[in-house]
Amino acid sequence: MALRADPPMGPTLLDALTGVIGILLLVGLWTPITGTLLAILALWNAFFHLPDLLRWILFGTLGAALALLGPGGWSVDARLFGWKRVELPDRKS
Repeated sequence: MALRADPPMGPTLLDALTGVIGILLLVGLWTPITGTLLAILALWNAFFHLPDLLRWILFGTLGAALALLGPGGWSVDARLFGWKRVELPDRKS
């Protein structure tokens, strides 16, 4: 009988979460939520994967930018909820 250890679940779950976040951002579904999750996940990885620090800082910055900017014109969010447009009033009137 051979002893066999199960693989740790933590890294597997983080990899699965990263894949789901990537797919959701690719299709543009729930962009503000998934962008925020990407920024949090990248910040988490930046603290624990120091050799790849610059990569995780880049991913965190991109996730925060996507969370603040929102979905694009061809995204699922734009099709479901409509394109949001901000109109700034003229200062003279």
